[in-house]
Formats: sequence, structure tokens, C-alpha cells
Amino acid sequence: MNLPATLHYTKDHEWIRVEGDVAYVGITDHAQKELGDIVYVDIDTLDKEVARHDVFGTVEAVKTVSDLFSPITGTVLEVNEKLADAPETVNSDPYGDGWMVKISIANPEELADLLSAETYGELVGA
Repeated sequence: MNLPATLHYTKDHEWIRVEGDVAYVGITDHAQKELGDIVYVDIDTLDKEVARHDVFGTVEAVKTVSDLFSPITGTVLEVNEKLADAPETVNSDPYGDGWMVKISIANPEELADLLSAETYGELVGA
């Protein structure tokens, strides 16, 4: 299983990459494998503030729909427009082009509560 050590993770299977005061968020390789073929990503929180653990969108696979939970509090600054036409990018490149949103980091202290790659790997049995 692919778990980049440079990322932070949540128990809800989101990953977060911090770049200055902005964070990229997506779902983990484990999550996309569990969901199967992703056919639609629905994010309607652009320019809205979301609290940590709030739902910021959904991801739809062939057999299920799953909520996406914000790992931190902040404002959704950007939604990955590529996913509108190519949601399968989440399956093929979950940590790269398959990112879902960019969120401003309102409370940097929340980052300390996220999981390391090693701890997340233990959680999912990797």
C-alpha cells in the first residue's frame, strides 16, 4: 500500500499535504481501493469554511457513496476541477493529481492531531 511519509492522515481515510498556510486534501490509496472505481466527486463547499470533521463533499463509486471529512478547520480555497471530467484520477493517482480540495489552515495546532503514515498504516493493516 502506498503511504507517503510526507503526508498526514485521518482515521476517516483522508490525507493532507501542508504547503505553507494551505493544505491539499484527498482520500488515501487504501480508501480508493476499498471504494472501487470512482465515478463522481461532488464538492459544493468552495469558498465556505468547514470545521475539522465536517463533511466537505462526497465521492461516488460504482456501488457506494462516501462522505469526505475535513481533516482541519479552514476555508475551501479551491476544488480540483480535473475531477469533474476525470474522477477516476482519484483511483490512479490519489496522492497527486487526485487531490480534491485546497483548504486554508485556520488552526495549525490541529495538525498535531493527525496520524503519521506509520500510525495510519497500522490502523488499516498495511
